[in-house]
Amino acid sequence: MFKKVDRKISRERRHLRVRKKVLGTVERPRLSVYRSDKNIYAQIIDDVNRVTIVAASSLDKDFAGKSGSNKEAAKAVGELVAKRALAKGIEDVVFDRGGYIYHGRVQELAEGAREAGLKF
Repeated sequence: MFKKVDRKISRERRHLRVRKKVLGTVERPRLSVYRSDKNIYAQIIDDVNRVTIVAASSLDKDFAGKSGSNKEAAKAVGELVAKRALAKGIEDVVFDRGGYIYHGRVQELAEGAREAGLKF
């Protein structure tokens, strides 16, 4: 019998597979991306100390009245998280795409962060 593939479970498995190899340290923390239907979120995480250093999302006050589910919002979130990271002295990060395909909103977030000064 055919079983329908659950996309969420498949993404979580891919994410765990990636997380085996990607580790954020104090010198080079992890830029993690989460994409929902209506919003996009980004965090810079130190996995050694288990601490979120910087976070940004399309739900921040800077995005009042704007849509959070398009490429422009994703690019703006990438720029915002990069500015906040640079203010804390973080320049180099490891990119964790969260099990998503590097395409569309995830790609725009990464490009926005690179343009704002993050290196990965």
